[in-house]
Amino acid sequence: MTNHEVDQDNTQQQNHPNRNFCYGTILLILDIIIINLKFWFYTFEHIYLSFYQKEEKDVRGEIVLITGTAHGIGRDTALEYASKGATIVCWDINERGNNETVKEIKAMGGKAFSYVCNVSKREDIVQVAEKVKKEVGFVSILVNNAGIMPCHPLLDHNENEIRLMYDINVLAHFWMIQEFLPEMIKQKRGHIIALSSCAGLIGLKNLVPYCGTKFAVRGVMNSFYEELRRMDLHKQIKLTTIYPYMVDTGLCKKPHFRFKSMKLVKPQEVAKTIVSAQRRGIMELSIPQHYLYLEKFINIFPRKACEVVSDFLDTGVESDL
Repeated sequence: MTNHEVDQDNTQQQNHPNRNFCYGTILLILDIIIINLKFWFYTFEHIYLSFYQKEEKDVRGEIVLITGTAHGIGRDTALEYASKGATIVCWDINERGNNETVKEIKAMGGKAFSYVCNVSKREDIVQVAEKVKKEVGFVSILVNNAGIMPCHPLLDHNENEIRLMYDINVLAHFWMIQEFLPEMIKQKRGHIIALSSCAGLIGLKNLVPYCGTKFAVRGVMNSFYEELRRMDLHKQIKLTTIYPYMVDTGLCKKPHFRFKSMKLVKPQEVAKTIVSAQRRGIMELSIPQHYLYLEKFINIFPRKACEVVSDFLDTGVESDL
């Protein structure tokens, strides 16, 4: 190789990093443009869909498993799904109340099964889940509804009460998902609904542990969706998180609110909203619907500004002790 050829080769090597830098910069600029286009497209799409009612999916013949069906939201959700032609699997620790729900479904011509299960115990969930798979079939819609709501100051809660609240309100979601998600993945379809609460959007006095559980449910469902998305399963396995305001089920014993318009929500209304949201494929929904958007809007402001709004609305629960 001549000295001239060596000089040319060295020059090319010196220019090579510059070409790489220019190429990388062009790719980065293109990525930024594409991200901006996608960002605003999905933003305006969401705004449009907020006003446009999507067609509700038919649930006839689907097997729907609901926890906490002995009373309240769980019972009314079971009745609502049954009225749409779904087969209902009712889970509750309260055998008598659970059987009454099943009896009511059958009286209206529906199909339902009753199983006693203590969802605070993982071993119970595993055993009963196996029975359901063998005796009923593939659960395509799972509604994690069961929950408890003691209402008193943090220092008045004992260890067992707090642990039980987390076992039922949060940990049960993990065990239920682990039992029924694998078959959903295998079947390439499924829908999982989680009951959070408006207490999972804002903190309230006398509900510190309860708010903690409902904030946790929100975090679980958000991160669970991201995991499904990264696995490219989010189009097959759908998720819905529901945030009801205080519901008239007996759990909220001493509610208070400044404005009469902020009255307790009827469980029948919540049930209809849950079923409709699932059938339309909505990921997050509060009851009333504007509360979720209000929470997102308020949180862009300083903490003290939010406290002014909270004091003005003056809503919450008194201690049940």
